[in-house]
Amino acid sequence: MLKFLIPLVMLMKFSKEWKVVQVGMFFISFILSLHCYHNFYLFGVGFNLGMDYISYIMIMLSFWVVSLILISSQKVKKLGNFDGSFLVVNIMLLALLLLTFSSMDYLMFYISFEGSLIPTLILILGWGYQPERVQAGIYMLFYTLAFSLPLLVSLLVFYSINGSLTINLSNYLSVSGYLGSLWYISTVLAFMVKLPMFMFHLWLPKAHVEAPIAGSMILAGVLLKLGGYGLIRVLMLFQEMNKEFCWLWISISIMGGVYISLVCMRQVDMKSLIAYSSVVHMSLVLCGVVIFSWWGLAGCVILMVGHGLCSSGLFCLANMVYERTGSRSLMVNKGLLSFMPSMGLWWFLLSVSNMASPPSLNLMGEIMLILTMVSWSKLTILGVSLLSFFSASYTLYMYSLSQHGVFYNSLYSCCSGKVNEYLSLFLHWLPLNIMVLNSTLVMI
Repeated sequence: MLKFLIPLVMLMKFSKEWKVVQVGMFFISFILSLHCYHNFYLFGVGFNLGMDYISYIMIMLSFWVVSLILISSQKVKKLGNFDGSFLVVNIMLLALLLLTFSSMDYLMFYISFEGSLIPTLILILGWGYQPERVQAGIYMLFYTLAFSLPLLVSLLVFYSINGSLTINLSNYLSVSGYLGSLWYISTVLAFMVKLPMFMFHLWLPKAHVEAPIAGSMILAGVLLKLGGYGLIRVLMLFQEMNKEFCWLWISISIMGGVYISLVCMRQVDMKSLIAYSSVVHMSLVLCGVVIFSWWGLAGCVILMVGHGLCSSGLFCLANMVYERTGSRSLMVNKGLLSFMPSMGLWWFLLSVSNMASPPSLNLMGEIMLILTMVSWSKLTILGVSLLSFFSASYTLYMYSLSQHGVFYNSLYSCCSGKVNEYLSLFLHWLPLNIMVLNSTLVMI
């Protein structure tokens, strides 16, 4: 109860144009959190909106992240003469996300899944920082659309055979041979690009680096989870075919995760490093989904929520540094512990959560996924060990290089954060470490 009352009190100090929407967002999140674990269909909300537990969790995450975006984006520039354009774009994106996560029809899910790309593109092109944002937007647009068109064809063929696209009523397909393999790959590839899987991840660092803080937060917090959520929904149609291909996805994910971890050790841009770390975490999520076990599914959902909160908080910190120093380079932003002493604690808390330290959700999710992979094959022990080690290494590299040393401007310069910045970081960290208690109670 306390974690929902604090924002309502603190938001009274913010500007009036944001206050009504922010209070409404947190109020809706509070109402959604009142569900009972043993009576999910409280007030008929699950039945009427077409939601199960996974949809419910993703919708709560969407409301929470969009609320934090509005807190963190108090001083965005106007787009044209309309003062509320930024607010309208974010609300439109939230509406499309709600449609995606509550869709009971595959075609409606596809339309809202692709529709969420438009507000994201507007955020990058309208409020991005550099001229290269056009290239980043085109990368994201064409990567997503090029692999989504085969998904549309696959759904239409499935409708012609089955006669229905209702998610919970559709029977799994028993097609085999080259045709079945082509059908399976064309269906799942769109979600693996959105996840993103290694080899299809090049659009993500570009989009993150050029996007404003709102674009980075919604990409890391919710939009990447559309890929994992979509895989959970469509893989039930290809249960037999998935058994033949899961070794391929797991091999690519583990080797790609280790490689991207080494790439992170060479990054000097804060946002680029955090973006590449998202690829590493999502590779574990992909492994948990394709193995098709209960532990893998649970670990996948928990890690998606934990990564959404943690990565979004790290992007907030990187943006706060960029607003004050005008640079995101780790070579320039050394000694931030002496420049912004009050932010040192939040850098530490979110960094250790990113490397899956207790009691964060990332720890529980990674433990479940690692046990799932090791139980699937003992050969994955080596790859998972390297991935976990280097994942902690690049997080320590980012923290130590940014916080220690001498600040470039002056040894005695000092700066503190604002109230809404502290509130945003606190509301990222609190559910990331408190929700693990709820997850443990549900499992018991």
